[in-house]
Amino acid sequence: MELNRNVIDTPPRDAATVAMLRDTPGGLEVFLLKRASGSDVLAGAYVFPGGKIDAADAALTSHLDRPAAVLQAALGETGATAEFAASCYVAALREAFEESGVLFAHGASVQQVAQAAAMLRAGHGFAEVLTRLGLRLDTGSVLPWSRWVTPRMASVSSKRFDTRFFVAAVPALQTARHDDYEASASTWLAPRAALQRYREGRIDLAPPQIMSLAHLARHADVAGVMAEARGKAPALVQPEPFDDADGVRVLCYPGDPRHSVRERALPGPTRLRYQDRRFLPEDGFEALFR
Repeated sequence: MELNRNVIDTPPRDAATVAMLRDTPGGLEVFLLKRASGSDVLAGAYVFPGGKIDAADAALTSHLDRPAAVLQAALGETGATAEFAASCYVAALREAFEESGVLFAHGASVQQVAQAAAMLRAGHGFAEVLTRLGLRLDTGSVLPWSRWVTPRMASVSSKRFDTRFFVAAVPALQTARHDDYEASASTWLAPRAALQRYREGRIDLAPPQIMSLAHLARHADVAGVMAEARGKAPALVQPEPFDDADGVRVLCYPGDPRHSVRERALPGPTRLRYQDRRFLPEDGFEALFR
């Protein structure tokens, strides 16, 4: 992944993403999509399903199972209106369905999920799919996890985003798969295994995914992740990058001596250093998990 050295003056675009999880005999795994090579954002990188919050998402609140005010409180974001909070949940659930085929809806049968996917491929919008099948979105199945804001000196993207990260367990009997349009491949991996592949140069990851996977790697199962999400407010992460004396890009996170926010927002290292075309902790790979 090439380093971007351009300063972006446009404001960040609101977005939502879902780290979809499952338990296996070998432990916790997370679903990752490989962005298509033609994508204008993180082409070729492995990411969680997600995308921009659309104006149309606000119109889907009638398909939600909880009032917007309840979602506003759950999002825990100062200044966010109830309507905007509801849009974040809608966008997260919509993008998860569009990009992975997983539908977080109350009582959705295997047949209904298949019908919904066929309707989507035929060009029907998400709202029409839900209306025709009489489904309501299960907002309780996704929990706010963190919020990442791309800095003006973005390191791996030419665009800025203000992204709300959610966590969720994939519903029983549903199978996540890439759509062969926005994503060209997909895989289930243990968080540490995904980071190991990144370290070895076998996959590309953006810094928010690196730090999120390191955070998830601290949990043995889905229940542990969800319990942490329920017990804390989502962390706000606004990276502050700088180029050191050798011209090497360094990303600082809250709690780092060079960051304007002194309190830590995340476990693990407080900075990543760009070396050998990889963002890694200055103290070595294992620092991601300490």
